[in-house]
Amino acid sequence: MPTQGEPQLKAAAAQCAGAVLMVRPVAFGFNAETATSNTFQQRPADPADRGAAAAAIGEFDQLARALAGEGVEVCVASDSATPAKPDAVFPNNWVSFHADGTLVVYPMANASRRAERRQEIIDLALQRTGFKVRHFLDLSWYEGQGRYLEGTGSLVLDHVQRIAYACVSARTDAELVREWSRELKYEPVIFAAANRAGEAFYHTNVCLWIGARVAVVGAEAIAGADREHVLRRLSAGGREVITIGQDEIGRFAGNMLELSTWDEALGDAHVLVMSENARRGLRLETFARISGATDTVLAVPVPTIERLGGGSVRCMLVEVFADA
Repeated sequence: MPTQGEPQLKAAAAQCAGAVLMVRPVAFGFNAETATSNTFQQRPADPADRGAAAAAIGEFDQLARALAGEGVEVCVASDSATPAKPDAVFPNNWVSFHADGTLVVYPMANASRRAERRQEIIDLALQRTGFKVRHFLDLSWYEGQGRYLEGTGSLVLDHVQRIAYACVSARTDAELVREWSRELKYEPVIFAAANRAGEAFYHTNVCLWIGARVAVVGAEAIAGADREHVLRRLSAGGREVITIGQDEIGRFAGNMLELSTWDEALGDAHVLVMSENARRGLRLETFARISGATDTVLAVPVPTIERLGGGSVRCMLVEVFADA
């Protein structure tokens, strides 16, 4: 672990963004097309999803307010009414903003999600956060080849050690992980991970997240041939590595994000964002270890978004490293 003082502060700042982009949904609901690869989605008893869109908006607004209340800069863009985009609340799958000024746009596996990529959302994020684009990488054309890489869903990034972790799936092409890593000068660590039924996790960020001082990983879900290498690389940066099981993964405990903020008492500080479901799913001793490695824990209920959308709070947040 980094020693106390300036090196540790620099490492924390490099890992955790101080601003996020969020997209307020209009037509949230269960997407049967994405459910073919997302085993976290639950088909509703009522096919009409009555009340789901309004409930999701309420959950979204609560998360946005809670983040702002912790001092995180929150840029909220509005989804457009047409075409209907049931997964627009998960923008981290189609765009990312990096500390060197790189802006990346990604290829999406499902046709129903591709309309989520909107230039006006990018323009709003640039205007509100002051992010300066120095390099633009557009990978979306790979959709024509049937190859996909869904942003920081597919990629979990150690910005300090410059390592890109990726769990291969129908939505995460290993060669595109390598291409992305060459372009942004990261080391790719590619592995296989699955649920108890042997079904590959659709995104890496349901079984792994990396903060300034801690990394949490669903080690038992990682294929035996890959597990030791992943754990060794996670440990190499000096972070505490905490493992969670399949039950905790199923409660979205692998889908968290630590952000940088400022507190009058603490000064530069960090807030770890998770869903209330994930908080309740963690064992007490595991939560104690995780909360001890950050300054503030923010747990917000997003049950409708988790149940029907198959994603949690991390999926709703696009980090913007606005000091670029």
